[in-house]
Amino acid sequence: MPTYALLLALLLPAFVHAQDSEGESDLSYKAYVHSDKRIKCLYGYAADKTGDHTAAVAIFEDCIRRWNDVYSMIWLAQLYETGIGVTKDLQQATALMRRGAHTNDDAAYARLARYHYGVALAEGRGTPQDIPQARTWLRQAAQEGVREAADYLGRLDNAAP
Repeated sequence: MPTYALLLALLLPAFVHAQDSEGESDLSYKAYVHSDKRIKCLYGYAADKTGDHTAAVAIFEDCIRRWNDVYSMIWLAQLYETGIGVTKDLQQATALMRRGAHTNDDAAYARLARYHYGVALAEGRGTPQDIPQARTWLRQAAQEGVREAADYLGRLDNAAP
């Protein structure tokens, strides 16, 4: 939780000073929707957490389109999974996690996508259940240091007949 507070504290000054295309102050995140700066992907998170879901979705979609940004894939997938700001769509959420799982990134978000995709496969959430594939993705995420993946894989192994 302190990490989220720190992130919002860092982003809030930029939020307050956002300007629209005419140079007017804008107290929303819509000023970042069409930005060509990759930092805007983090603003998608802040927009979502402050209730500006429309801007968050637009920012995440643009970050995915421009940079194949896995961080944005994970957050947008979470929105689709919960139905916040978009129509709930488990297939779309899982498709985004699958896309992120097949991506390599410098910030290590792909390993989180691999974990979440493995869980979706194990539970048949937004995709047909596929335990062997779930184990493959969870094992890879665990080998990359995602402790939750190792824990989930252990529970999955203990539940096997």
